Amino acid sequence: MTACTREFDAWIRSSFCEINSQLETLYWQQEDKANVENVGEALKQQLQAEGTELIKALVAEGNTDEGFDNAFDLLGNVGLYMAACRRHEITEPSRERTSPLVEASTLAMHIGASIGVTPRFATAHLTTHNTAVNGVYKRFTDLEDEKIFVDYNTKGILAYKRAADALLKILPLGVSHPITGDLLKVAKYALQDVIDSNQQLFDKLDTDRFFYCVRPYYKPYRVGSQVYRGANAGDFAGINVIDMLLGLCVANEPSYSQMLVDKFLYMMPEDQQILRDCMRRTSLMDSFLNLENQHSTSWYQENVSLFLEVCELHGKGATQHHNQLVEKYIAQPSNSMAEQHLDKVTASGPPLEVLLGSLEKLRDRRAANQRDDIFTRYRDIQKLKASLSR
Repeated sequence: MTACTREFDAWIRSSFCEINSQLETLYWQQEDKANVENVGEALKQQLQAEGTELIKALVAEGNTDEGFDNAFDLLGNVGLYMAACRRHEITEPSRERTSPLVEASTLAMHIGASIGVTPRFATAHLTTHNTAVNGVYKRFTDLEDEKIFVDYNTKGILAYKRAADALLKILPLGVSHPITGDLLKVAKYALQDVIDSNQQLFDKLDTDRFFYCVRPYYKPYRVGSQVYRGANAGDFAGINVIDMLLGLCVANEPSYSQMLVDKFLYMMPEDQQILRDCMRRTSLMDSFLNLENQHSTSWYQENVSLFLEVCELHGKGATQHHNQLVEKYIAQPSNSMAEQHLDKVTASGPPLEVLLGSLEKLRDRRAANQRDDIFTRYRDIQKLKASLSR
C-alpha cells in the first residue's frame, strides 16, 4: 500500500465517517428527514474538497501494480466517497450527464477495468472484504444501526457461502454418495444460520434509522457518464449457486438469467467464475428426479429427505427476507415518505412497485410456491415428497 493510499484509507476511517455522521444528525432533526437540500452545506463542501484532494494524488500516482487485494480495497474507498457524495446530493444522476467527481470517476474506472469489476463500491467492500483496524471496520457513519445492518448482512452472506460450498462439493460425488448426506446437513445448518441472522436483524434494526440514514448510501450514482445501480446484499455468487444447484431457479429462465447478467460485475472475480460454472451444471433436484426408480433404497430415502429440508429452509429464508425485511424496511416506510422523494427510494434503480414485484417472484421461485404465471418447482417438490416412504 502506497503512502497516498494509506492516507486516503485513514481519511475514510476518520474524517469521512465523522462528516457523514454530523450530516445525518442534521437531517434527522428535520420534520422531512429525507430532505438534504440546503442542510449542512459547509460540511458537504468539506467532504468533497478533502476527498478530491486525496484522490488527485492517487490519480497522479497511477497504477502501482500492488495486486488485486489492494486495488479492490482502494476502489472500495473511492466508491464509498462517491456514494456519500450521492447521498448528500453533491452529485445527483438525474441532473447530470457526467459525474462532477472527475478525479474519483477517473480512478474508479481505471481500477474497475483493470481488475474486472464494476467501478463503484460493491457489497463486498463493506462486508466480506472490509478489513478491521483495531476492531473497527470501514463504515459510512458511526450510527449503531448502520453497524447492525452491516454486521448481520455479513453473517448472512458468510452463511450462504457455507451452504453453497457444501452443495458444490456434492457435484463430483453424486447424489447417491454416502457423504452427500453430510454435505446436505452442512447446507441445512448454514441456511438455518441465515434465518437466525435475519431474525436478529429484524429484531434490532430501527426502521426509520435504516430507511433515512443507512439506505441512502446504497443509491445508484454516476461514474463518468454511466449510472451504476446501488450495491445489493445479494451481490455474491453463493445465494444463486444455492438457487441453481437445488434446482429451484434455472439459468435459462429469462428474468432470472437477466438478474445474473446484471450482477456479475458487482461480484468478486472468483465469485463470477463460480457462478458461470454453476450455470452449466445439472441441479441436484433433477439428479434425484432422474433416479426416482431407486426410491426404495436407503441412500435415496435419506438424501432426498435431507435435500427437501434444505429446499424448505432456502425457501423459508427467502420468504422471511421478503415478508419481513423488505416489507418493514422499504415498502412500509415509503408509504409515509414525501412524494418528491419517492422516485429515489430504491438502490437497484427501478421504481419501487417494479422492484417489489420482481422480488416477490424471486421469493416464490426459491420457496417453490405454486403459481401459474411463472415457472416454479412446486410439482417436482411434491413428486419427491411422494417418493419418500411414509
